[in-house]
Amino acid sequence: MREINGIVTGFCAPEFERVAGQFTKHFETGQEVGAGLCVYYQGDMVVDLWGGIADPDTNKPWSADTLSVVFSVTKGLTATALNLAAERGHFDWDAPVADYWPAFGQSGKQSITVRQLFNHQAGLAALSIPLTLAQYCDPTQRLYIRSVLEQQAPAEPRLQAYHALSFGMYADHFFEIACGESIGTFLHREWLDPLQADVYLGTPAGQDHRIAKLLPVGNASRLGHMLWAALRGGSTEANVARSILRGGIAKQALTNPSSPNAMADYNAVPARRCCLPWASATATARGLARAYLPWSVGGDWQDRTWINPATLQQIKERQSWSEQDSVLGKALGWSQGFVKEEVGVFSPNPESFGHPGIGGPLGWCDPKAQLAIGYTLNRSDWRVRSPRALALCASIYQCVP
Repeated sequence: MREINGIVTGFCAPEFERVAGQFTKHFETGQEVGAGLCVYYQGDMVVDLWGGIADPDTNKPWSADTLSVVFSVTKGLTATALNLAAERGHFDWDAPVADYWPAFGQSGKQSITVRQLFNHQAGLAALSIPLTLAQYCDPTQRLYIRSVLEQQAPAEPRLQAYHALSFGMYADHFFEIACGESIGTFLHREWLDPLQADVYLGTPAGQDHRIAKLLPVGNASRLGHMLWAALRGGSTEANVARSILRGGIAKQALTNPSSPNAMADYNAVPARRCCLPWASATATARGLARAYLPWSVGGDWQDRTWINPATLQQIKERQSWSEQDSVLGKALGWSQGFVKEEVGVFSPNPESFGHPGIGGPLGWCDPKAQLAIGYTLNRSDWRVRSPRALALCASIYQCVP
């Protein structure tokens, strides 16, 4: 490891120096406070960079081992667990959810398949009964929350709508019933720990000293940005802002369960301790890239088959798609729980997949280019897709032969 330029530390293969330059630029221009970036190419680490401050209150520097909450990047980890469990015969993607979770079949949900649910096509993006994040983190409320999920009726017509929070709630309870254990327990045993991926779903107290202080966008600032975006129009942020401001499905999908301090509550101890399969994972950039490494190289790595090539082949194809998702207001799709983006957003290759998180973090892989990418940070962006993440991805692809 070495100091790259006085701002950024780590390692960068010579052919990927452009990436180090882009990463450094984000600190020079004040866009980043603390961040990490790791990239594997063809199974080898080619970028491992970090810089800035993990905690401005103490001036603690960001290190290679700094953990940060990665919000919806968590959904990609959840999707990994779901795909592994399906391979092991715990469920069939095209069977009704109610085959495994009979009480789910209430209120018109009898025919919803597992694939529809986790590809955000079930009409369950919004819950009718208000819940709080504190409730969800309270184990004594678990059966009550399950009953809320079971009673929820799907929206009609069932247009594709990003299940921003409900994805993880349904995944949590479905997995426990269908597979007989929690997503976190299964994923650590079957994937994260054998890969030595520095990622946690349910972060133990012994790792608290490594957690970066989150610097979320304040509610007033976010509202101001959204109002301006809504007035200007012509962007994803404008579409989301308009939906939220008029109390549409975006607001319902993004705010239930509610949390008084919004993003900051997901970096508080109760949420970190709890395995929230939609938002509470903590990770290093190295850990995220490592978690996507087997996906990026066809499923086989270091003399072990981590994922069936047939599973990977299915995910390369778009399974759901909308030119304007009802919640995010942009063209978007999913395949067995993973995001399938528009070509050119994170990758020029439609085979790529993963999951971004609000504020900017990213876990992504491209089996065509054989890339696995992990990006973590503490200064959150207010936009749906952070320009910093987009610029880093663009620089990575400029370096791929």
